[in-house]
Amino acid sequence: MSASTLEPTRHGGAGRDGGAGGGAPPHGGGSSSDGGAPDVTGDPAFRDSVLVFAALGDKTRLDLVARLCAGGPLSITRLTAGADVTRQAITKHLNILAGAGLVKDIRVGRERLWEVETRQLDEARRCLDRISSQLDEALGRLKMAVEGEEH
Repeated sequence: MSASTLEPTRHGGAGRDGGAGGGAPPHGGGSSSDGGAPDVTGDPAFRDSVLVFAALGDKTRLDLVARLCAGGPLSITRLTAGADVTRQAITKHLNILAGAGLVKDIRVGRERLWEVETRQLDEARRCLDRISSQLDEALGRLKMAVEGEEH
């Protein structure tokens, strides 16, 4: 998935309704072809996490999220300071992050500040935890199978 597929119309939700950005094909749970763990790709939370991972796959956007995590809400001017890209590019990256649910803008007087939204990051972390657990289970089954063949 390219970054351009994540670009929101404003910054309200590219791909959140299954539209732009696509995500995984819709299918329910079930089991993987090897009879192992359930397939998480049909889970709506997993599809939303795809947008998060894609948005964070760009170094500039990852840097922006890291700066917002460390510095709290920041203006475009502060976020552009020291960056190798233009203010317009920073705005475009912030809108992509907003479309993935990672940041939001707030008005403070005449200034527009950007801050991190942790809900989608938390959901992406839970998704990775599920995948990690499934990997551990698969490795355990593989180990039992290999050890069973040796005896």
